Amino acid sequence: MDTLARRFLSPANSTHRQYEALRAHYVDRLSLEQAARRFGYSIGAFRNLCAAFRRQPERTFFLPDRRGRRKPGPGPDRDARIVALRRDQQLSAAEIAERLTAGEHLPVSATTVARVLRRAGLPKLWRRTAEQRGAARPEAAPTADRRALDLAPRRLRTDFGGLFLFAADLARLDLDGLLAAHRLPGSAMIPAGCAVRALLALKLWGVGRPAHVMPETLDEGLALFAGLNAVPKRATLAEYAGRVDPRRTAALMDAWHHAVHGLGVDLGGGRSFDLDFHTIPHHGAGPGLEKHDVSKRSRRQKGILTFLARDADARLFAWADATLRKDRQHDAVLRFVESWQARTGALPRELVFDGRLTTYANLGRLQELGIAFLTLRRRSANMVADLLARPPDAWRRITLTNVGRRYRTPRVLERTLHLKAYPGPIRQLAVRDLGHDQPTLLLTNQMDETPARLVDRYARRMIIENTIADAIDFFHMDALSAAVPMKIDLDVQLTLMASALYRVLGRRLGHGLEIATPRTLFRKLVRASATLEINADAITVTLGRRAHNPLLLQAGYADTDTPLPWLDNRTLRIRFV
Repeated sequence: MDTLARRFLSPANSTHRQYEALRAHYVDRLSLEQAARRFGYSIGAFRNLCAAFRRQPERTFFLPDRRGRRKPGPGPDRDARIVALRRDQQLSAAEIAERLTAGEHLPVSATTVARVLRRAGLPKLWRRTAEQRGAARPEAAPTADRRALDLAPRRLRTDFGGLFLFAADLARLDLDGLLAAHRLPGSAMIPAGCAVRALLALKLWGVGRPAHVMPETLDEGLALFAGLNAVPKRATLAEYAGRVDPRRTAALMDAWHHAVHGLGVDLGGGRSFDLDFHTIPHHGAGPGLEKHDVSKRSRRQKGILTFLARDADARLFAWADATLRKDRQHDAVLRFVESWQARTGALPRELVFDGRLTTYANLGRLQELGIAFLTLRRRSANMVADLLARPPDAWRRITLTNVGRRYRTPRVLERTLHLKAYPGPIRQLAVRDLGHDQPTLLLTNQMDETPARLVDRYARRMIIENTIADAIDFFHMDALSAAVPMKIDLDVQLTLMASALYRVLGRRLGHGLEIATPRTLFRKLVRASATLEINADAITVTLGRRAHNPLLLQAGYADTDTPLPWLDNRTLRIRFV
């Protein structure tokens, strides 16, 4: 076989090799194994090659593969242009690459530019500021200053239009007067009322922390609600919170309660309260931090233990205490009773709480004060074994009204006990078929109430626990790991204020919304953009179309005609498209 014939049987490149292998298989009828062995393919690789050839049998299959390193672009001319741009205009590698690629149609990467400059012996540029580079910078928000507030006639658009549903109530409550009476700090630039309204606006809108307000600093509507020319930056809001004396917030809480109940909205309440502890976790170190149970995370963690009292009828947070320590947390219920009596002149009628909230001795103190209570009792293995050993006919079936159909007919076993440290008899209800594997034990001093009413009331509290958790989540009481922290006592006070404003809104609307959660009211009614029109004597808020706007119209929000003291007494008017 001569040399030229051998070249057909010994391919020198991949394209020729593929051609001869495929020809041997399809023309000479060699098997897959024989053709693969002759031309050095594995069986799997040659099978894949045959499949690719069947999908593309035309001539282009045997054209050389164009993949691989690209041909170098324009050499000396491009390199000279790179060096000239550095020497004449002092541009960086990225700026030169952008100029050549976009402006002069010479595609080149910043890495290539840097390599050319390095070969030319040109050093790197010093680090320059945005002004020195001439780069575009985002628009800077103005400094918040009450004295720079511009109320000249104009129209503007805001994403926070629904906030103005609360503005008339804040004017009727005389928030600025309340804050002045309790000497909350302020300045000529940001008075106390403006600072608190800015923080309260974040609560009402469900914004997690002052650290999250930065994207909204250019929204004029949010600033107008606070009574400022611009929204204070996160550091300013956090610094203001740090200046508030915790002793002021406790008195402010009582004054706020009286003011809200003077709005003319029947909040009812004041009879029965759901009490609970809530640990606000904190990922840091500082005074007052102790390890407490965090139920949401099923672990113990450093944080601030907060005591919450929720009015079961009004469905709002009525009282809170963020100054608890471990050694006196069990006395928090007595502190609440004393504070409530000082606030209203009357004792609470009924308290419902978990068994770990207080001690039997404090239950005895509630009994002496004539306050009805209903609480869980901790179960021991002997108690459970004794209850499960009771015959079935010892248990009585009752019917509940505030729980789902599946657990509406539990069984009850009633006893009267004498407990250590508790004076006199106490009533125990053991309840089965409530969705738990073991019986639930309830203790109460209400000896004449029917078991159905007592179990129904506690079952309602278990449902309300989810409502409390949802409110805590919506008002972001747990968001202490933000870049700029808030003082917990002020944050709790703002939560109480926002909870009350949402409850007033729901009560006015009716149609089932009087029991809706703040999150639901926000989603259906408050989260709305608006057009603001500022005139010499009025500020008109025009809300866009929403499915629940008819409820606002029926509740009289279209008739709002209230002067806003923090906006030079301009009259607030609300309109609907």
